[in-house]
Amino acid sequence: MIARARTVIFRASTLDDLREFPLAARREVGHQIDQVQMGLNPDDWKPMSTIGQGAREIRIRDDGGAFRVIYVAKFHDAIYVLHCFQKKTQKTSKTDLDLATRRYQDLVRELGR
Repeated sequence: MIARARTVIFRASTLDDLREFPLAARREVGHQIDQVQMGLNPDDWKPMSTIGQGAREIRIRDDGGAFRVIYVAKFHDAIYVLHCFQKKTQKTSKTDLDLATRRYQDLVRELGR
């Protein structure tokens, strides 16, 4: 049985932010999100429970640097991309974490969950 791909919804500026990634990183993000759509895990990810229940971070490394995509796939209707950014330091910045957390909370409020 073939799994049905779930819809991906990019929140706020995330799609524009993703379009700023270098081509190779964008392609890799697309591949990883395709995997999530089919019910699989990305190749390199970690849970982001500090952002919210079910939030995860896809980790991409290429010649252009380190890139991150924070998403939540726990809701049955869609996969929600909360934040896309280039990581500049070893530790994820408070600004990036706060933005993803705010978008997660807004999503939960909108969905009434």
